[in-house]
Amino acid sequence: MQEQRTQTQKRRALLGPLWLQVMVAVILGAAVGALFPHAAAHLKPLGDGFIRLISMTLAPIIFLSVVLGIAGMGNLHEVGRVGVKALVYFEVLSTVALGLGLLAVDVLHPGSGMNVQPAALNAQAVSGYAAAAHHQPGVVEFLLNMIPSSMLGAFSGGNMLQVILIGLLFGFALSQFRATARPLIEILDLVLKAMFGIVNLIMMLAPIGAFGAMAYSVGQFGLASLEQLAQFTVEVWLVALLFVVVVLGVIAKFARFSLFQLLRYLREELLITFGTSSTEAVLAPLMMKLERLGCDKTVVGLVLPAGYTFNADGTAIYLSMGAIFIAQATNTHLTLRDQIVVLLVLMLTSKGSAGVAGAGFITLAATLATMPQIPVAGLVLLLGVERLVNAARALVNVVGNSVATIVVARWEKAFDAECAQRVLRNQTEISS
Repeated sequence: MQEQRTQTQKRRALLGPLWLQVMVAVILGAAVGALFPHAAAHLKPLGDGFIRLISMTLAPIIFLSVVLGIAGMGNLHEVGRVGVKALVYFEVLSTVALGLGLLAVDVLHPGSGMNVQPAALNAQAVSGYAAAAHHQPGVVEFLLNMIPSSMLGAFSGGNMLQVILIGLLFGFALSQFRATARPLIEILDLVLKAMFGIVNLIMMLAPIGAFGAMAYSVGQFGLASLEQLAQFTVEVWLVALLFVVVVLGVIAKFARFSLFQLLRYLREELLITFGTSSTEAVLAPLMMKLERLGCDKTVVGLVLPAGYTFNADGTAIYLSMGAIFIAQATNTHLTLRDQIVVLLVLMLTSKGSAGVAGAGFITLAATLATMPQIPVAGLVLLLGVERLVNAARALVNVVGNSVATIVVARWEKAFDAECAQRVLRNQTEISS
């Protein structure tokens, strides 16, 4: 593993660190998309291919991480304690993100003055999202859908909640005869290291994926699309930045680590997330980096995958702002009670969209469907800037889950603070 990492570092050194390659690729992609929009439309497979390569490793990595995390803890009480702490943290932070988004859109009123007539909106443009929203599962169906019809089906279908459930059950089973199962646990650990080795190889293609994704986005929507709904887009980014700097910054301060040093440490993953608008693309690298930072691998293996489902702070900000923005744009009056209902609904719907393509948009459609006074067709107003705000959502989700993993590890006294200080200050280790 060390030899493979050294060879990868040498290859990267020829073109500079990976984060710099990704940054250059994003800039070049935007330029190509602006100058050659028709040609850029054909570059979409580059980004899609990179995401698929990463996605094919997610199910086995999450399964193995959860199994080894539980087997390594040794008793079910410890697993339950970590899980409860993580879920409480996730719910509190998601609620804060939703509330911050509602407050911001109420104060700034980005949709006021648009005077859009709901009857004039092109409902066909969002019919696919609305149809998907009608199929959003209720609480009972959501819980039942966590149970796969077969174990192999969970892996082939890429349903991460089902994979996590299988990993939990497998880990619990192994923990009951841990001494006897030690050879199997060691084999699984080797398999996990091999999967991370595959991810290291795939990450060498990150600049190509980021280039293709950015070129397609700019070519498809054009630079003029940056002006469409500019106020709402800028405000989503500002609120996202405020949440990271203030809310996560305060949490980091109490947890006694520097948020800005952490952001610098994760710069490669953040740039890839920005270029691809995908959090899945950096899950495996995040797990490796958080372990290297000093978080116990058992905590990382449990908290980070769960956070991808239950701790989407960036998505929560977008959902609350998007719902009220549509109401403002269509001159739909919402009382304080109505907004509280929207907040409560979002607290539920934002947790049930993991693994769904266009999850944020579909969840917003499902939320609007519960509020008859807000026209679902108003979603068409956000189509033009969906790609722009999606990057903000993804970035906040990545940072939020990284901070959550460190915080839970500190609570569990499973965080090596001295190691973290060395790594965060020694930037030569960051590009590894």
